[in-house]
Amino acid sequence: MIDLSGLDIAIIALLFIIILGVGFYVGKSAGKNTTQYFLSGRSMPWWLLGLSMVATTFSTDTPNLVTDIVRTNGVSGNWVWWAFLVTGLLTVFVYAKLWRKSEVKTDIEFYELRYGGAPARFLRGFRAIYLGIVFNVLAMAGVTLAAIKIGEVMLGLDPVTTVVVAGVITVLFSAIGGFKGVVYTDFILFFVAMAGAFGAAYYIVGMPEIGGLEALITHDNVKDKINILPDFNNTEMLITLLIIPLAVQWWSSWYPGSEPGGGGYVAQRMLAAKDENHAIGATFFYNIMHYALRPWPWILVALASLIVFPDLASIQEAFPNISEDKLGQDLAYSAMLTMLPSGLLGLVLASLSAAYMSTISTHLNWGASYVVNDVYAQQIKPEATEKELVAVGRITTVILMVVSAGIALALTNALQLFNIILMFGAGTGLIFILRWFWWRINAWTEISAMLASGIISILIEFTSLGETLFGTSGMMPGYAKFPFVVFTSTLIWLVVTYLTKPETKETLYAFYKKTQPGGPGWKGIVTAANQEGVTIVQHTEAWSVPMGIVAMLLGCVLIYGTLFTTGYFIYGQLTNALIGLGFCFTSGALLIAVWKKIKGKVL
Repeated sequence: MIDLSGLDIAIIALLFIIILGVGFYVGKSAGKNTTQYFLSGRSMPWWLLGLSMVATTFSTDTPNLVTDIVRTNGVSGNWVWWAFLVTGLLTVFVYAKLWRKSEVKTDIEFYELRYGGAPARFLRGFRAIYLGIVFNVLAMAGVTLAAIKIGEVMLGLDPVTTVVVAGVITVLFSAIGGFKGVVYTDFILFFVAMAGAFGAAYYIVGMPEIGGLEALITHDNVKDKINILPDFNNTEMLITLLIIPLAVQWWSSWYPGSEPGGGGYVAQRMLAAKDENHAIGATFFYNIMHYALRPWPWILVALASLIVFPDLASIQEAFPNISEDKLGQDLAYSAMLTMLPSGLLGLVLASLSAAYMSTISTHLNWGASYVVNDVYAQQIKPEATEKELVAVGRITTVILMVVSAGIALALTNALQLFNIILMFGAGTGLIFILRWFWWRINAWTEISAMLASGIISILIEFTSLGETLFGTSGMMPGYAKFPFVVFTSTLIWLVVTYLTKPETKETLYAFYKKTQPGGPGWKGIVTAANQEGVTIVQHTEAWSVPMGIVAMLLGCVLIYGTLFTTGYFIYGQLTNALIGLGFCFTSGALLIAVWKKIKGKVL
């Protein structure tokens, strides 16, 4: 526990006052109707939405998760989430335009645009509850768990006190300000969070206990943890940390903020953009910041923690008041922050508060948008007025916060929750990619995939079947668990797709006419429409998805290159850093050339 100075308290209090002020200021306009409350009238510029996406994923649980990963598997362990860059850039160069063209209020509303009849209505309502409530509160619980640990380690607060204080402030400005309040406050929170993260890393690395960058990366506790790629001689680690994430995970698994084909709060921001180009610009900016630059301050603090707190016993010894059920490797991040001086400590605590509020406010608004638009207005009371819908949104915001806080009190560590969510979404991701470009995908495809991945994951994670298949003496190695769920779920939904009827021509014609997806997967539908004299193709431009995939690949080289280059500069490996810089400039120049060919074209 640390004692905050008057300066620290003043910095934190000022942030809270500003955030609440913004929420109350925009509250009046946000409450006009649901389009304003959940999408801010579809008028947001790319830079503001991009900053909001970055701030949203700058949550309190993210540095804890990164610390847990680095201390357990080294820097290369981060490929478990770095692999999602491929998903992110596919959204940028292929799906952002499609989402903006759809003009839906939520990505769940998409189901009744793409599918038809009772299955589509069921899927829309079920997914709204499944994602907007169940998965959403799990994600928020992970963020709140991190806040609890920070409160315990740094301030000596009991879990309930942390939850009440942080939750009340966040709920107030989220419920009142709506989406506009979330995005406007994200603009402030982004800079506070970045300053805190970089300031903390700079100070901690320079502490006498660490001795600077060179001493850090050559320390016996650290030197075997710094590799950006896993050891190629360790087959199990290579498969687990790199091959499965890059070959299977990015396209097959649903995870909040990294949905294949776009979705969730990322889709919400694309739908709120001024136009298609603003949607693309926002998501590209987000991916650069999220994957290339922001991880390194967290990684440096995590590496430094291995020197000061080499194991869990040393953390427990330094902080004996930590409850047994909250003790984990992720605590090391908060433990290191207790060493910061007055002023910087206040800034970092403010930045962590900012990260918490930004993430939770986004999840609250996003989850409430599902409940209001896709459950209440669609399934319960279609005749509800706009004023009533906004009121339901505000009530839902409060309920989601309370439920997620309760779950957080029962959790132990961030990596535990990350793996649970990842497993439950396994096998569904390919559908989210293909449903735009293959007419044969229907509502039953998604229903069967969702049920299959959920049931199989429960059986493997919580019954003896998991031990039988993947235990120490199981039939398959442990790293085969995730691919097994993906393969089995995919096989089930493919069989169901061909055993069930396709969507009606009227539904497929309307979807194509609205979004213009193009491609060989729609050739049969376009031909059928032409034969019937129905015009669904609105342009004669060449299909731009192949060029979008090229842009995605170049973007991956650029952003991964920036990630590696930054790391090599930090490690003092100048030759590798300069080679990486060359890759960055080359891929960047090629990406600009490709983007000029894509920009302005419809898909």
